[in-house]
Amino acid sequence: MAVAGCTKCIKYMLFFFNFIFWLAGGVILGVALWLRHDSQTSNLLILQFEGHQAPGTFYISVYILIAVGALMMLVGFLGCYGAIQESQCLLGTFFFFLVILFACEVAAAIWGFMNRDTISKELINFYDAAYIKAVDVSGSPSKDAAIKVVAVYHSTLDCCGKGDDTALFLQVVSTLCPGKILDFQKSQSCHDKLILLFSEKLYLIGLAALVVGVIMIFEMIFTMVLCCGIRNSPGVY
Repeated sequence: MAVAGCTKCIKYMLFFFNFIFWLAGGVILGVALWLRHDSQTSNLLILQFEGHQAPGTFYISVYILIAVGALMMLVGFLGCYGAIQESQCLLGTFFFFLVILFACEVAAAIWGFMNRDTISKELINFYDAAYIKAVDVSGSPSKDAAIKVVAVYHSTLDCCGKGDDTALFLQVVSTLCPGKILDFQKSQSCHDKLILLFSEKLYLIGLAALVVGVIMIFEMIFTMVLCCGIRNSPGVY
């Protein structure tokens, strides 16, 4: 028998929140795919130098987001259908997956907070390793490869050097930096640009996670209330 009164209101509120949850999953999936194929990050993370690939820690968080977005869409659909059908089995399954997702999100948030500077530091170290070889006057075998790597950083980030560049760097600045930024080389530190680039992207990921977390808390509450209302409805034994 269908629920009535306040429980019926909870039913439609749960359906609404599940629909928002489903939409949020689609948005997160879209944002994650955009982050994966963003030209700035892609240009930097596909680089190789001396047989080493540029650090790809950032992509780990992106792949997790893709999986979470797809799972959210599936779980959101399950919650919508369970609410409309007033199925305790479907709502129980939905609640189980919701708790798992929430626990994973909390764990990911803790990991992300503890490693929030890791991504930019790894890429700064990768840049510095190529930078040292690029300004080397001894003519090391990897100098040409280093110049190409550093030039990609400079053109992609619209930066030039580390901000404390030596006389050796100033001798090769015309080779390493695009002409459009030569007049601004003192203020365009690649270290600062890398930190800013990934801070903005991680802030976007954190904001999305916070919004989804709040929605999930409301959904868990409404799901429990609706399940209790269905169980106590006349005709349900």
